[in-house]
Amino acid sequence: MIDSDQAASVNVGERAAGARRGRRRAPDFFIVGHPKCGTTALYEMLRRHPQIFMADLKETRFFAPELHPGSYEFGAHPGTFDDYLALFEAAAPEQRVGEASPSYLRSQLAAARIAEVRPDARIIAILREPASFIRSLHFELLRDHVETEKDLRKAVALEGVRRGEAELSRRPGLVYSDYIHYVEQLRRYEAEFSREQMTVLIYDDFRDDNEATVRAVLGFLEVEESSELEIIEANPTVRVRSLRLDQFIRSLYLGDGIAGGSLKRAIKALTPEQMRRDALALFRHRVVYGQPDAPDADLMLELRRRFKAEVEALSEYLDRDLVSRWGYDCLD
Repeated sequence: MIDSDQAASVNVGERAAGARRGRRRAPDFFIVGHPKCGTTALYEMLRRHPQIFMADLKETRFFAPELHPGSYEFGAHPGTFDDYLALFEAAAPEQRVGEASPSYLRSQLAAARIAEVRPDARIIAILREPASFIRSLHFELLRDHVETEKDLRKAVALEGVRRGEAELSRRPGLVYSDYIHYVEQLRRYEAEFSREQMTVLIYDDFRDDNEATVRAVLGFLEVEESSELEIIEANPTVRVRSLRLDQFIRSLYLGDGIAGGSLKRAIKALTPEQMRRDALALFRHRVVYGQPDAPDADLMLELRRRFKAEVEALSEYLDRDLVSRWGYDCLD
């Protein structure tokens, strides 16, 4: 298992140099985040391009281990640099290799770690209007059983307590305002890479015109822009109707909790694994999940007021009027 400093160590640098000499390939480009901003859809669309290779594992998380404690214990994510490089071994020599880990933008160390491995890498960031981003992220964390507070206002109010809790080291993603330091996060990458190596996408543009946005990314990556594209909507925001029911369904997948004993053994004995997974997934989407409720207008206004200065700073940094685009010029 890697620790927080491993990817920035001299040893990793030496292994990275070996990779660059041709023994193995590290990615040419990185989709660094944020989550709930279209990273999954972009990943899915790019990996279908014949001149691009992306690993089947979308989020390797390799360069931000401090934000994902426990991710490496069961082998689902690469724990060593060799394991990481192995994810890209199937790439053809002429293909651009990439990966997408939305936590890299929030990590304070990922930019430097990536630069040590691939100083010539290209960086793709995706940003979203802060209030809608936090709301969508809250739904996502509830679905992933990271968040336990269903009321967004209460969850945001808990930030001060959560920041000081020892448990935060195991669940660092629950302090929502930590995501909304857009300019600071981008400057960490600018300190390691030239502005020409970076492109910043706005979620609204991607939603309004998937194809145009992806073709602009293809141009940025210097691959064929005229290839036919499959428009994909991935990882939509959903509301979890019942956390307890969702936990029960999840336990059928994982074999833990109250469904981890005789019930799961009986189901396993009677049905093939893929049929079980398909049936459980269908039940989850039809019964456990639902369309999100209408946002709390007062809370959204409070969040927008809170993050107005960040939007103004981002507008200046990108030389683009996001204040007007996101409606921050007409707050009460």
